[in-house]
Order: sequence, then C-alpha cells, then structure tokens
Amino acid sequence: MVNLLTGRSILKGLAHSWDSVWYLHIATHGYGTRVHITDSGAVQTDWAFFPLYPGLVRALDWIPLLTPGVAALLIAWTATALAAIGVYAIGHQLYGRAVATAMVALWAALPHSVVLTLAYTEPLFIALAVWCLYALLDERWLAAGALAALAGLTRPNGYAAAAAVLGVAAFEVVRHRGRVPLGLWAGALAAPLGWTAYLLLVGHRTGALLRGYFQVQSAWESRFDGGLGTLRFLATVPLTDGVIYPVALVVVAVGVHLFVRLCRERVPLALLLYTAALLLPVVLVSGPFESKPRFLLPAFPLLIPAAQALVHRWRTDPDATRRLCGYLTAFSLLYGTYLATFANHSP
Repeated sequence: MVNLLTGRSILKGLAHSWDSVWYLHIATHGYGTRVHITDSGAVQTDWAFFPLYPGLVRALDWIPLLTPGVAALLIAWTATALAAIGVYAIGHQLYGRAVATAMVALWAALPHSVVLTLAYTEPLFIALAVWCLYALLDERWLAAGALAALAGLTRPNGYAAAAAVLGVAAFEVVRHRGRVPLGLWAGALAAPLGWTAYLLLVGHRTGALLRGYFQVQSAWESRFDGGLGTLRFLATVPLTDGVIYPVALVVVAVGVHLFVRLCRERVPLALLLYTAALLLPVVLVSGPFESKPRFLLPAFPLLIPAAQALVHRWRTDPDATRRLCGYLTAFSLLYGTYLATFANHSP
C-alpha cells in the first residue's frame, strides 16, 4: 500500500522519514555535519539527536549488504519486540496474565504506534526503559542503573528512566535509614550518567556547558515555558484542518486523565515516577503539538487503568469487547498509514 501511495519502496519509506534522515546521517557521517535553517532563520543542528541509536546503526556497518537504513529498521523492530515482552512481563508480575495481555494490545493499538515501525529512537528507548523498570521491581539496582544510563543516551526524555531509579533509591534510603545494599548506591549513581554526559558534551561543543543543549533544542522550537505553548495551542487548535491536531489533542487529554487515574491506583513508585517524568514535559514544554502523542508512547503505565477496565469488560461482555478492540486496531492502522504516507509535515 505504501508503495502505491508514495512511489517509494516500503523499506525506504520506513527508514528515511523525518527524523530518521538525521539519525542515518549521523550514523554515516558523524555529528556536526548536517544543519537545517528554518523559515524563521533558526539553525537546527544534529546535536539535538542523542547518540546511542545512530551509534548502534554505525556498529552494524561491517555486515555485508546491510545498508544503514536496513540496520536502523532491524534495531528498531528488535527493540519493539523486546519492549512488548517487557510491558507484558511487568503487567504479568503486577496484575496477572489478562491485564498484561490487554496492556500490550492497547499499547500496540495506540494511534501513533506506527512510530514503532520506523527508524526512530522510541522503540530502543522504550525497550531500555521497560527493562530498567522491571529490574527496579526486582530490586536489581545495578542492572536498573545501567539500563537507565543507556536509555539516557537514546532520547531527550531518556531522563525519565533515571528519574525512576533515583526516586526509588531515595525512597529506599529513607525507608531503611541508609542501610541499603551497595548495589543500590551504584545503580543510583549510574542512572543519570548517559543523559547528563551527552548534555555536557553538547554544551562543551557549543561553548555553553550547561545551556548548550537547551539552546540547540530551542532552535527546534522545544523549550520549557511552563505550559504557555500548550495553552496557546488549546486556544487556537485548528480542529477543521485535517485529523492530526484533533487526534493529538485527544491523545494528550486522555493521557492526562489516565495519569490521574493511575495516581489513584496502588502502582509501584517506579512506574509512577517514570510516567510523571514523561508526561510533564508534554504539557510544560513547547514544541510541535502534533508530535506530543509520540512522546507519550513510552508511557505504557498509563495503560494500566485502561487494561484493567478492558479485562473487566471482557468478562462481562466479550462480544462488545471484541468489537471495541477491532475498532481501536482499525483506527490505529488507518491513522498510522495516514501519518506514514500523507502527513509529511508531521514528524
């Protein structure tokens, strides 16, 4: 289908769309080799993109006949599978098989789940973050810290995994009055290293050690404004200009609602801190609003209340639940196809 609609091969379309082009360029040519000047005169540089994903793509360059685009897709698809297994593992450990299955099904049927098929960093980040949280729940502190550090090298919001590790570590230290395993201290120290190291590197390269990365992001229209950008969007949202903005608005609103419900549940602290760290910048940081639902893809704990409700509905009315799941899947497929083929202005 994508072939007929775009005139490009399916693999090329998935591997060379929007931000994927930047990641592949970094993997092939390194940092500092690509810039884009916007209509407003802002200079966008490749320092905005974190290094782990293009680094892995470059690491596979030795395999014969494997192009950077194909390598990027293989990494993303493998990470998506690992992330799905991790979401199920956490759901199964906390709530049983039925809720775990519903969580994975809902996650796969999210409107922006098409991103999981692209050469993007979301799959890799989600896989690392999910298994970091799983390690936290098992009190494997050093593994959690190492995975959080890798997650922090993957995306700007990679700090969410480190926030979970540090928050849980602080809670354990207070609860046990400092009598905690050495591994907990090591995991807590390791968790923020990836994210912090890259920000300092960009700051060093740009000549503004602590502000450099945020200046780079500002050129991409991404800056902390306390939610003013979100309020402006709500006041001027173009509800009649296609479906992207209305869907984005609904997804973000539902995400906020589900977080309120999640806070009422007895979920582990790690999941709550991780989700809050992902949700807050969606609301409080300016940027293209149509991309905000993509930033919520890693926030899988938001699906816990919905998965529990789905399981309850299945037990009382399985036929209606099948229809509901069918509608959600069909909408996700159609909307994802629309994003990947027609919505070229919406990364």
